[in-house]
Amino acid sequence: MRIGLLADLHANREATEACLLALADAGCTQFAFLGDLVGYGADPGWVVDCVREHVAGGAVAVQGNHDAAVDGDLEPAMNEQARVALQWTRDALDADQRRFLRELPLQVVEEDRLYAHANAFAPGRWAYVYNPLAAGQSLKATPQWLTLLGHVHDQAVYYTGATAQAIHFQPVPGATLPLLPSRRWLAIVGSCGQPRDGNPAAACAWLDTQRRQLGFLRVPYDHERAAQKVIAAGLPAVLAQRLLSGR
Repeated sequence: MRIGLLADLHANREATEACLLALADAGCTQFAFLGDLVGYGADPGWVVDCVREHVAGGAVAVQGNHDAAVDGDLEPAMNEQARVALQWTRDALDADQRRFLRELPLQVVEEDRLYAHANAFAPGRWAYVYNPLAAGQSLKATPQWLTLLGHVHDQAVYYTGATAQAIHFQPVPGATLPLLPSRRWLAIVGSCGQPRDGNPAAACAWLDTQRRQLGFLRVPYDHERAAQKVIAAGLPAVLAQRLLSGR
């Protein structure tokens, strides 16, 4: 089975549609959504309904910090643009959509893999896995062979070698990475809805559970239309510029 992996959709309909199509073309028959369905973008209702429909069909979805903040407290570390977007998102969603976000689990274990948004060691505290030290801490917190995360907005892979020290590997979009069963793995799939590495193309990934392979994708989409919708919604202009520049 191939599972399509999407994280940090951030209410970006155009990016989400493009990634779902690309993952289906790659042979994915199931999906996992690794948090932050909303925030920043202009289509929170559409994205929530899309994910909710996939969950009804058996997909996995976990809660991200922006999802939690819709009906909770805004994080002190959130910048002003994120706060404005979340306040706008609260008004844009209906009660059922907000309930769906509120009831999402922080993590899901499925066979030999764990899905979460930020990390495995304190998933509700939203600490980032930015480096091998944090990756190692996350790997130590779960017995699962593979941990799949979002939150960082960049794609990355970490694994344990002969020692318990986590080693960083930068994945190449379009290439297939074999996941050796003798190692333990942590993969960050990148941001579908707001990439920040200078490439505006949406990011996603797929997992082949039988062949134990992981593939990373960058998917061009109509980011100009998505940016125009951000401006039309009255959201901060910097959020539109991020979609155009990928930063």
